[in-house]
Amino acid sequence: MDLATLVGVLIAWALIIGTIATGSGALVFINIPSLVIVIGGTAAVVMMRYTLGQFIGSFKVALKAFLHKAETSEELIVAVVELAGIARKEGLLALEGQEINNPVLAAGVRMLVDGHEPEIVKKALSTEMNEMVNRHKIGQDLFKQMGDAGPAMGMIGTLVGLVQMLSNMSDPKSIGPAMAVALLTTLYGAMIANMFALPVSDKLKLRSAEEQMNKVIIIQSVLGIQEGQNPKVLDELLRNFLPVSQREAQETEAAE
Repeated sequence: MDLATLVGVLIAWALIIGTIATGSGALVFINIPSLVIVIGGTAAVVMMRYTLGQFIGSFKVALKAFLHKAETSEELIVAVVELAGIARKEGLLALEGQEINNPVLAAGVRMLVDGHEPEIVKKALSTEMNEMVNRHKIGQDLFKQMGDAGPAMGMIGTLVGLVQMLSNMSDPKSIGPAMAVALLTTLYGAMIANMFALPVSDKLKLRSAEEQMNKVIIIQSVLGIQEGQNPKVLDELLRNFLPVSQREAQETEAAE
């Protein structure tokens, strides 16, 4: 589970709820017509821009923002270098019985064992990576558009409430409920956008970049193993993908 996402969500909502609780009461901030306009309207507007399958599937993708724990690039490099050492000593067929947790790396190793040409291996793994990027981009864009639509639906709800209020100025009792709809829809729209949709979109973008980096490492690794590269050379080449600070820290530890 990603602690940064979970802690951020909890703190953001706790601050709002805590502030509301210290006031006149939480019930005044609950308005069903406002919720229907903002939540229902936002979902409907975004749904019109995608297929039903993409819309539903995007929420499964969103779970990655909270539950995804990707294999780090460093862990991946360590596993790959170990496989390279086995292949160099015992041949590619020796990789067949190795336990590989990463499914993409496992697929690439199977292709090596089956004797596919380097061009075929690279094309297959690159296609898989590109398809992953496209799938993730749909999820990112959908939540970004949800972040845009939420405040817009809030503004529409505000206008509806103002029209209701102004059309019944002669009835003082109707002014309060109409004004509540006008103000709460704006609040709900801003909360959906800034406390849910846009952060999820940004986190999915980060997760996608991490996974894309790992897949690039896998492609380079599999091709290096197929070429019979020295494991130490392969390790040095792959560590160029790591941040400079991380590489310097590892070099310091190695020197000690």
